[in-house]
Amino acid sequence: MKITIEIDCTPEEARSFMGLPDVSAANNVYVENLTAAMRGVSDPGQLQQYASALAPMGQVGLKLFQNFVEGGMKMAAGGAGGSSKKSAD
Repeated sequence: MKITIEIDCTPEEARSFMGLPDVSAANNVYVENLTAAMRGVSDPGQLQQYASALAPMGQVGLKLFQNFVEGGMKMAAGGAGGSSKKSAD
């Protein structure tokens, strides 16, 4: 027997229902600081050093950040076709 339950709610409603804390304010501060630090940085080496200092999830977080930066650099260079290759880490 298989039973499927579908719940239609927002992420905020799900978080509240499960008793998880609202971390949106902390996330906003983190994103603002990251954005401010990235302004004016054009050298990939600087970005990698900054990512290594942040790396909230260790190597996995660093790899995700590197993929994000590489994709942004490709888009900035005019490679609108971007790669959709996914790696299995």
